[in-house]
Amino acid sequence: MGISTLDYGRLLLHSVPMNELSPLDGRYRRSTEALRPFFSEEALMRARAEVEIRYFIALANEPGIREMPRLKAKQVRALEQIIERFSPKDAAAIQSIERTTNHDVKAVEYFLKTKFERIAGLKQHASFLHFALTSEDVNNLAYGFLIHRALKAVILPELKVLHRTLVAMAHRLKRTPMLSLTHGQPATPTTVGKEIAVFADRLERQFLQLKAFRMQGKFGGAVGNFAAHRIAYPDVRWEAFGQKFVRSLGLHPLVHTTQINPHDDLAELSHIAIRINTILLDFSRDAWLYISRGVFTQKVIAGEVGSSTMPHKVNPIDFENAEGNLGLSTALFSHFAEKLPVSRLQRDLSDSTVQRSIGVAFGYHVLAVSSLLKGIGKLSVDRAALKRELDSHPEVLAEAIQILLRKHGVPGAYEQLKKLTRGTKMTQASLLSFADSLPFTRDEKRRLRAWPVV
Repeated sequence: MGISTLDYGRLLLHSVPMNELSPLDGRYRRSTEALRPFFSEEALMRARAEVEIRYFIALANEPGIREMPRLKAKQVRALEQIIERFSPKDAAAIQSIERTTNHDVKAVEYFLKTKFERIAGLKQHASFLHFALTSEDVNNLAYGFLIHRALKAVILPELKVLHRTLVAMAHRLKRTPMLSLTHGQPATPTTVGKEIAVFADRLERQFLQLKAFRMQGKFGGAVGNFAAHRIAYPDVRWEAFGQKFVRSLGLHPLVHTTQINPHDDLAELSHIAIRINTILLDFSRDAWLYISRGVFTQKVIAGEVGSSTMPHKVNPIDFENAEGNLGLSTALFSHFAEKLPVSRLQRDLSDSTVQRSIGVAFGYHVLAVSSLLKGIGKLSVDRAALKRELDSHPEVLAEAIQILLRKHGVPGAYEQLKKLTRGTKMTQASLLSFADSLPFTRDEKRRLRAWPVV
């Protein structure tokens, strides 16, 4: 049976690209859309233009550069509008220039020179665009504030939502007893809420480190010593100028560098991201196991299919998707941390192509967080299943009994309980009967009968 033209139009409206090489730009495009303003090629072009323009304005404000008159407010506003109104058409124009230059930063410089021709009084000063800079002066600053903006706008807010979700879940289930498993074997009872709180606490620690993190900024010319700057203007305090300019972009200025930012900042960021991913992966696997065990049931979504052949299946796919995407994200962040801080002598270009995938690493991370939130939203605790599981393993009461024996100074307490319970199928009645024969107080025996206490 075919579909109508109207239905086909609606299908196209809600469909995703199917010819993209990366699933982040295809199947998962809508889930990662929020990162595009920070990590797309267009975003990088716009950020480079922003660095060049803000540097041009800073040069005009430097009294020691007499050939550059102070800009009028109208000129500054016109320059700001180049950044604010940067469009896909502008990106395409830069791309067209790059086909000739085969150099991405130089293409941005040439593009801006054409813009300057339309701003009164700036054409004759266009030679101060990219003045005494190397490409890395522009690139590292652009990447730096793009990452800051992405963290503030997307990464941190989504992690905050996930953390709050875990905290609320932990609070809601803090008095819901559950059999724990250590080494996969029945162990001392815990509560569902406490186990969720473990992940909430771990995530909060890394969240605060990510929130406090700051990218660094390199600004010093071809080999980081302002050599070209000094040739032109030896009396300008270029180190102070550079540090002030870097700080104006929200970055921490580096003092001694080669041609490039040594990328220790990206390594630090990557290690924080890896720790966050590892915590979330650990949670994903535990959630999967709790579902498998019957601790959690999952909401049935009408129309969804769990298996192509087994109609009954409700699979924990959100946690499985999260696990897989966290692994991809961590693999990339691990490579960034190992590769980027290493560069031959004053520089090699191998970092350039690697940095272009920073958005991909964050893309898989964001995708995983989205899956986790979706998966958590489907979970319900099966209290009856939890009680059955606890009731079927009364032997875990042995720890409490032997600790009370120790309290009362009974020798060989541990050994007595080991002989009684290890490898033996016990019943709650037999254990409590044994406890009744021991020198415990009435209150202690009452607490044993009420165990687990939550």
